[in-house]
Amino acid sequence: MSSATAQSPRPGFALHYRESSSDIEAERLHRKQRLAATFRLFARYGFDQGLAGHVTVRDPEFPERFWINPLGQHFATIRVSDLQLVDHRGEILIGDRPINNAGFVIHSAIHAAHPEVLAAAHTHSTYGKAWAALGRRLDPISQDACAFFDDHEVFDPFSGVVLEPSEGERLAATLGRRKALILKNHGLLTVGPTIEAAAWWFISMDNAARTQLLAEAAGAVQPIDEQTARLTASQVGTHKGGYFSFQPLYQWITQAEPELLD
Repeated sequence: MSSATAQSPRPGFALHYRESSSDIEAERLHRKQRLAATFRLFARYGFDQGLAGHVTVRDPEFPERFWINPLGQHFATIRVSDLQLVDHRGEILIGDRPINNAGFVIHSAIHAAHPEVLAAAHTHSTYGKAWAALGRRLDPISQDACAFFDDHEVFDPFSGVVLEPSEGERLAATLGRRKALILKNHGLLTVGPTIEAAAWWFISMDNAARTQLLAEAAGAVQPIDEQTARLTASQVGTHKGGYFSFQPLYQWITQAEPELLD
């Protein structure tokens, strides 16, 4: 292989990051389409369980309002037209179905405390729950796990279903500027400046939890050293990286289930 062949691709062939549209309706549709696609993807990954689980994205015109899934509708059936708009008081502004009360408390607190967060995701995924039962952060045991190095925290202790506003505020404070939380004895939560990033980080974090559970069951794990983990985090843990990683999944799910866009 020649040295020219081994070089990085020329800039003209780079991936292009999408900036928010100045057209409010176009931006709203973009966010709602990605949110509906997220639910379909989460169903494919097995992140659905009964009434549990919720993902939200801010409305581009009214940032104090956010779009959320209706209570009792399976993730695999959610379409753009099923999404509901709620404000920070809990009033449903668009939609005629109830929403998950715990989901409202968690997401309203996060959106209120962190204006940089556009979207947040939480479900009761199997591997997320299993890891959360250990009450500890994930270790940098792989390149992919390094995306969360020094960028997630444990919300402790578990005190029941999150229904009190004070509990939501405590959760938002624990999150801080990080991209993710491990809710002890509960599950995982991820956030991002785009719906694409928040969704990808949830999928990636659940995978990291599964990987570490498997590795520790097999034997003594050998984590990546701190310096290398921090470097790798800067390479694979950016929100732009999360945005780009979501794109193949969006392409796949919209081709497989185009009705989600209705």
